[in-house]
Amino acid sequence: MLWPLLATALLTPAGANTPDPVAAARQQFEQLDSYRVTVHSSAPRSKPQIIRYTWRKPGFVRMEFVTPYPGALLIYNPQSGKVRLWPFGHPGLALTLAPDNPLIRGPHGRRVDRSDVGVLLRTVQALQREGDTTPLGTETIGHWPTRRWAVTGAPGKTVAGVHRFQLWLAERTLFPVKVVSFGPDGKEQETVLMDDVEINVPLAADFFQP
Repeated sequence: MLWPLLATALLTPAGANTPDPVAAARQQFEQLDSYRVTVHSSAPRSKPQIIRYTWRKPGFVRMEFVTPYPGALLIYNPQSGKVRLWPFGHPGLALTLAPDNPLIRGPHGRRVDRSDVGVLLRTVQALQREGDTTPLGTETIGHWPTRRWAVTGAPGKTVAGVHRFQLWLAERTLFPVKVVSFGPDGKEQETVLMDDVEINVPLAADFFQP
């Protein structure tokens, strides 16, 4: 069942007798079969994005664009390793692309096959090594009671160009409902808000094969 694991014997990378929220959140994620969210993403010098995002184990991804490409549909199939893109909506013209194609790379080069919450949490864990994890109190994001954390890499260390993350983890599920990333210069790189979160949502058999 999806209940918080913060009371378990998980330790921080530094070895202190304090539960590690990122490790607990990742362990919760590993139990998921699927999730669906509305992603609101903003980054300097980039157009804001709103995407209806659905993921299913072992890595199927469906992205329905609201802005800036209304109606566009993108589906990644981990079994074929290919992406199908309907730029003007389905049915219609469809393109078959590799997940590293520049046409479908997100802000800071993010790939669709590396876009899920599990990849995010693994990235944060990599930054944690020899870094610091700091509690920043509680906050309500939308209707989600959350605990806010800052994860800062060791001096000069970055992972995927990020030196510090701020994470808002939902209290009951530890799902990251908001994430802000910062570069080594301290400037904000991207803010991602995950709204309308649904966990273990039932999906039609052909949901990733329109």
